[in-house]
Amino acid sequence: MTTTNASAAPQRLIELQREDGILLVQLNRPDKRNAINDALMAQLEEVFTDGLGDARVVILHGAGAHFSAGLDLFELMSQPNPDVVVGMRRSRRWHRAFDTIQFGEVPVISVLEGGVIGGGFELAAATHVRVTEQSAFFQLPEGQRGIFLGGSGSVRIPRLIGAGRVVEMMLTGRSLSAAEALQLGVAHYLVDDGAGLAKARELAQAIARNATATNYAVINGIQRISEMPMGEGLFAETMVTVMTKAAGTGAGQRIHEFFEGRRQRSEDAGR
Repeated sequence: MTTTNASAAPQRLIELQREDGILLVQLNRPDKRNAINDALMAQLEEVFTDGLGDARVVILHGAGAHFSAGLDLFELMSQPNPDVVVGMRRSRRWHRAFDTIQFGEVPVISVLEGGVIGGGFELAAATHVRVTEQSAFFQLPEGQRGIFLGGSGSVRIPRLIGAGRVVEMMLTGRSLSAAEALQLGVAHYLVDDGAGLAKARELAQAIARNATATNYAVINGIQRISEMPMGEGLFAETMVTVMTKAAGTGAGQRIHEFFEGRRQRSEDAGR
């Protein structure tokens, strides 16, 4: 008879590494192309809810050759005739986790390589800065699989590439190359294969030097304000501006250092 150790720790599907205020969060299912199952999603949500510690920036990346192949369809198919409520709970967990990433405490940089597919694309769309390697390709194959976007993709991805293009991708199954992703604004940076983490670290170090309150205002304010009617948006901008300065960002010193830097560069150029 086989016995089971009930106290055994669950498999870690998310690996963490801390580097001077930068938290590297790795999706760790390379044998499944980092497909997202319920356990991985629970651990990802836990990291962004309670596991950031003193991190000022997060780098999100995948183990192996792919960022993420999206929803784990094998797990989905192993649950014949799933209860509708169970499906709704899964979708809402994805929404909750991705909201915590996009509207959380710190900026998140994603490093995208290989497949960025379905739910993986939805996850990437929740991050603030996307570094894309040449190998990356982006797909929304739900239309061919008889399902629909359930992890916020019908909300977030159209804001990046437009609703019409999302419709076309879902209907036809076409993929976007890394170069097309850069052109459309999905990718912010396009780098050679294998260079994504180095570029992400460089960007993270620059972002970490910003005032914490300013970073928080940027990742929580810009998207929301941009979707407001003009009057409400201008009012919200004023309030965020005042509160950010009042939070002790050292704005005066930072502005002084900016002008001092410009003056020094001008003097050096004149020599």
